[in-house]
Order: sequence, then C-alpha cells, then structure tokens
Amino acid sequence: VIEDPEWSLATVPHLTELCLQNIVHNFEQNPILDSLLPEHQRKVLDRLSTGLPLAVTANLISDEDYWKRCCAERWQVCDISNYGDSWKRMFFERHLENILKCFIPNTTDPNQVLDLIPICKDYVRKLEVDQFLPPLKVDQKEERDDLSDTGSDFQLSEVSVHHYDLGALITALPHLEELHLTYGVKDCGMNFEWNLFNFTYQDCWNLAVALKKCHNLKVFKLTRSKVDDEKTRLLVRNLLDHPCLVELNLSHNLIRDKGARAVGKLINHSKLEILDLCNNQIHHLGAQALAQALAENSTLTSLNLRLNCVEDKGGEAIGCALLTNTTLKSIHLGSNNLSEPTATLFSQVLAQNATLTSINFSCNHLGLDGGKQLLDGLADNKALTEFDLRLAEVGQQTEYHIHQIVWANREAARLGSLQQPPATLL
Repeated sequence: VIEDPEWSLATVPHLTELCLQNIVHNFEQNPILDSLLPEHQRKVLDRLSTGLPLAVTANLISDEDYWKRCCAERWQVCDISNYGDSWKRMFFERHLENILKCFIPNTTDPNQVLDLIPICKDYVRKLEVDQFLPPLKVDQKEERDDLSDTGSDFQLSEVSVHHYDLGALITALPHLEELHLTYGVKDCGMNFEWNLFNFTYQDCWNLAVALKKCHNLKVFKLTRSKVDDEKTRLLVRNLLDHPCLVELNLSHNLIRDKGARAVGKLINHSKLEILDLCNNQIHHLGAQALAQALAENSTLTSLNLRLNCVEDKGGEAIGCALLTNTTLKSIHLGSNNLSEPTATLFSQVLAQNATLTSINFSCNHLGLDGGKQLLDGLADNKALTEFDLRLAEVGQQTEYHIHQIVWANREAARLGSLQQPPATLL
C-alpha cells in the first residue's frame, strides 16, 4: 500500500480469469474452446482476435457474434439479409470473392484459392465476382511499338488475356447454388484498354465445363462480358439437362439470333423458370426461336427481352406462343421497336391467357389504335396486375383506362390472398 496507494486486493484477477487470458493469448497454437464451460466460452470468443488464421477458426468457431466482428472490421457495409442471415456465410463468401477479384493469372499463387477450399466449402452458397484481372503485360515496349490500337487489342485479346479458371474452385463447392460473374476490370482509370473486358473463348470453355459439374447450381448470371453467339452455344451445350438450374441471366451481352436459338433449345431441355436476355442483339429470327420453345414449355415463369430488336415479326411470334402457354407469368418486351401488329395479337393474348400477371411494352410504338385494341382485350381479363405502357404512344386516355383495370385486378388479388385461410401446420 505504501508503494502503490491505489493497490487493492480486489484488483488481483481470479485464477479463472488468468487462465482465460492465457487461452486467448495462445489460441492459435492451442485452440481450446469446446472443453470450456459455456460462460467461459463466451468470454474467450469475445476476446479472440479477428486476425486469427482461418485454418484455426473456420471449422471450430460457429458463434455468429465472432464472425460479425470479423465482417465489421473488414467491410464498412455489412448486410446479412443476402447471405441467409448468417455472418459466417457472409464472411467466407466475401473473403473468397475478394481473392478472386484480385487474382492475377501467372502472378498470383493459385494456392491462395485452392488452400481456402477445404476451409470455406461448407459455408459458400453464392459467389458474386464482378471483376477478373488479366495477366500482366510481359513487354509493354512491344505493345507501344504496335502500329495501331486495334491491332494491339486484337493481339492481346485471345492470346494472352485469359482469366482465372474457376473450374477447380466451383466444382469443389458442394453447396454452391448461385454464381454471378462479370468479366471486366473495375476502376481501371487511365490504364483503360478494351482487352481488359474480353471474355475469351478459352475462358468460356473453362467456365462451361465447370458449370456442367456444378450439379446443385440454381442461378447462373454472366452479364456485361461480351458473350456472343459462339460462346452462348458453348455454354448452352453444357447446361442442357442441368438438374437444378432455374435462373439464367445473360443480359448486357452480344447475343444475336443464333445464340437465341441455342437458348430456345435450352428452355425445353432444362428446368429454367427465369430467363433474362435484356440488352442483347436479338432480332425477329431469334425471338421466333424463343417463341417456338415457349409454346411447348411448362416451366418458364419470367422472360426478359428488354432492349433487343425483335420487332413485330418477333413480337407476334411470342404472342402466338402465349395463346397456348400456361406457365409464363411475366414478360418484358420494352424497347423492341414493336408497333400495332404486336398490340393486335396481344389483345387476343389478354382475352385468352389467364396466367400472365405482368407485361411490359414500354418504349415501343404501339400507337393509338394498338392501345385501344389492348384495352379491348383487357375487358374480361382478371389476371393481369402489372402493365407498363410508358412511352408506348397508346394515348393518355387509353393508358388511364388500362391502369384502372389493372389496378382493380391487383386489388382483387390482394383481397383474395387476405381471405385465404392460413395453411394448417402438420
């Protein structure tokens, strides 16, 4: 007391506390957790460093509070609603995504990914990778000496700019259900080159072969990656008869009619429910192929063809298919250079089809007469609850009356769902 007036026996830690401090300090070498009492486990978990090797913590610690701390210290925005409300799943999915986004072929050690597989394979269900880096340039002087920028891009596009092969990874993730990919480079700044955004045929081949082996994959999205007809056909060949795939998104690519025909074949050789081909280069021949598949299909519920150029020949073909199709609920044909002939046929669809609940004709040229025919077709329709006719030139009065009918259908559907008795628990 003379040496330290503030000294008190009460400040001396209990032996239990000293032991817990020692366990925390030496956790990496001696990870003792399961043998502790619950209250002691809690104290250890609250004090553990988030920088411990994943090989130590991954399969030992299931406590969500610990993984919440790991996420909060690495990322500013953390929303677990997209990760099954699991902090642990979010950590491993985002950690793996970050490694893939920064992987440089021929430079980064592949073991950075492969060593992570046994650690994270039980927790990864979805991967979203919106960047794939190309290999580093070997000799920049030779490229500068090239005569033209076009020649340089062509020279690099297929020869040296292959990206990381996902095959070894995604085929080793048994619970992978969703895969969202974009082949390109974010924030390239002044180092912009077109070849940085090239999805090579070898990339496509590697990915297609891997997808065929991902038997539990339900959702596949490959967007903004310059996927053309040839690559689409390669992907489709490997997705035919896929046992689980229910959603395919190939939007914002370069798919033309041949690619659309391949996708049409896929529609009836898979269990697809959602298909998104928005912002491609599909014309009427491709739309007719999709319509032929749609007429025979019994699984697809949503089709998005916005920002293509199917025109009236394609629009009428799709309309004819919907006269017999009984499963499609939503179709988006916005910005497809459609006019009155398509509206005329869809007036029949509205009169006969009792399955469609959502139609989008925005940014077309349906005209005043086309709008009136759609209004006539809606007279006895009770199913449609969404009908987008913005900038479709159908006239303000017609658009108002159509909106009134659709609103009434939507209210009737809402009241009907409220009146249904709750499902009995078995």
